[in-house]
Amino acid sequence: MVSGGMACVKYLLFLFNLIFAVTGIVFISVGAVILVVYNGYNNFVDSWFFAAPVLMIIVGVIVFLVSFFGCCGAVKENHCMIITFSVLLLVIFALELGAGIIGYMMRGEISNMLETRLNSTMRQYDVNEDIRNSWDIMQHDLQCCGMNGPGDWNQIVQGNIVPDSCCKELPAQGKCDSNSIHLNEDGCMAKLKAAIENSALILGGVGVGIAIVQR
Repeated sequence: MVSGGMACVKYLLFLFNLIFAVTGIVFISVGAVILVVYNGYNNFVDSWFFAAPVLMIIVGVIVFLVSFFGCCGAVKENHCMIITFSVLLLVIFALELGAGIIGYMMRGEISNMLETRLNSTMRQYDVNEDIRNSWDIMQHDLQCCGMNGPGDWNQIVQGNIVPDSCCKELPAQGKCDSNSIHLNEDGCMAKLKAAIENSALILGGVGVGIAIVQR
């Protein structure tokens, strides 16, 4: 009976660690996806914006490695490995909460950050190729134009001409202008802000949610 009970505990511990490893993969995946998606927008966000997804990837890797130790300890009934796993659980719990809280707190700083960065980079559209590419990627992907609308480009570009990325389709004359029927009317700031806030909410929810479940 005793040996049967110990075997049951061993397999339950192995199953728990397997689930733990899956949560590590979830952390890595969510952090990596957010980094990749917003990599093209790095000219519009401050460096601290990437702190939460990077921390989430690091935590995911640690969780995965720790769960591996836990699985090995459970299968081999190695008490040293199991104790190491238990101690590291506390560290991981704190890191997961930290990643979740940082992700949620980012939401409060987004408006000021975007207003400052979009304003400054927009004026460099014609002279900086990297910034021009970032604006074109954002306007194409988010189907937007200018900071608050197409009219913002009047201060940067002469006449009614706006960047080609402002139009869903280029008109017959080959240039996008403020009178085109294919022009994106929405400003980019509101759309980018909503997208980033949604990502911050996902980061916060995943971090705090998994930490609570694991506890």
